[in-house]
Amino acid sequence: MAKQDTSVGRAWYAIHTYAGYENAVARNLRQRIESLGLSDKIFQVVVPTEKTIKIKGGRRVEEEEKVYPGYVLVDMIVDDQSWYVVRNTPRVTGFVGSGVNPVPLKKEEVDTLLGRMQAVEGTVKHAIDLSPGDAVVIVDGPFKELDGKVGEVDEARGKVKVLVPMFGRETPVELDFLQVKRI
Repeated sequence: MAKQDTSVGRAWYAIHTYAGYENAVARNLRQRIESLGLSDKIFQVVVPTEKTIKIKGGRRVEEEEKVYPGYVLVDMIVDDQSWYVVRNTPRVTGFVGSGVNPVPLKKEEVDTLLGRMQAVEGTVKHAIDLSPGDAVVIVDGPFKELDGKVGEVDEARGKVKVLVPMFGRETPVELDFLQVKRI
């Protein structure tokens, strides 16, 4: 008996879940795949996340944040049995697609998303949407509520130098990018 080629019809699909239950759905789905012996049709289950930095209580905190809340990605071959198992997993509301027919995700989209998730451990990308000359207000720290102008942006360190009018001249103050907000 010839072994079935598992690459034919294999693609990534997005499934919609109840918000906040993405990890539970992924865990349940993995258990169902194992118990029903479907590892030859459903290959991977991924909750897309990335590391972000936030300020909580005046401290920088690194957190895992869901890239697409309410969605889980599944690498699978769709047939009646695999569709039924995924679709009837608790807290799954359905596949993303037209009607009952799931639409596969584009390879470029999946590659980009998985690349974002597999960023080197310990490195967190700082998404700083500021540039020199932007008017900002300081929202945290000892200079709170002072207005200033961005002098420099250091994306690698997540720092911003803000020129704050003090003592009759502009004084540079180095701040975390989360401590300022564009006006």
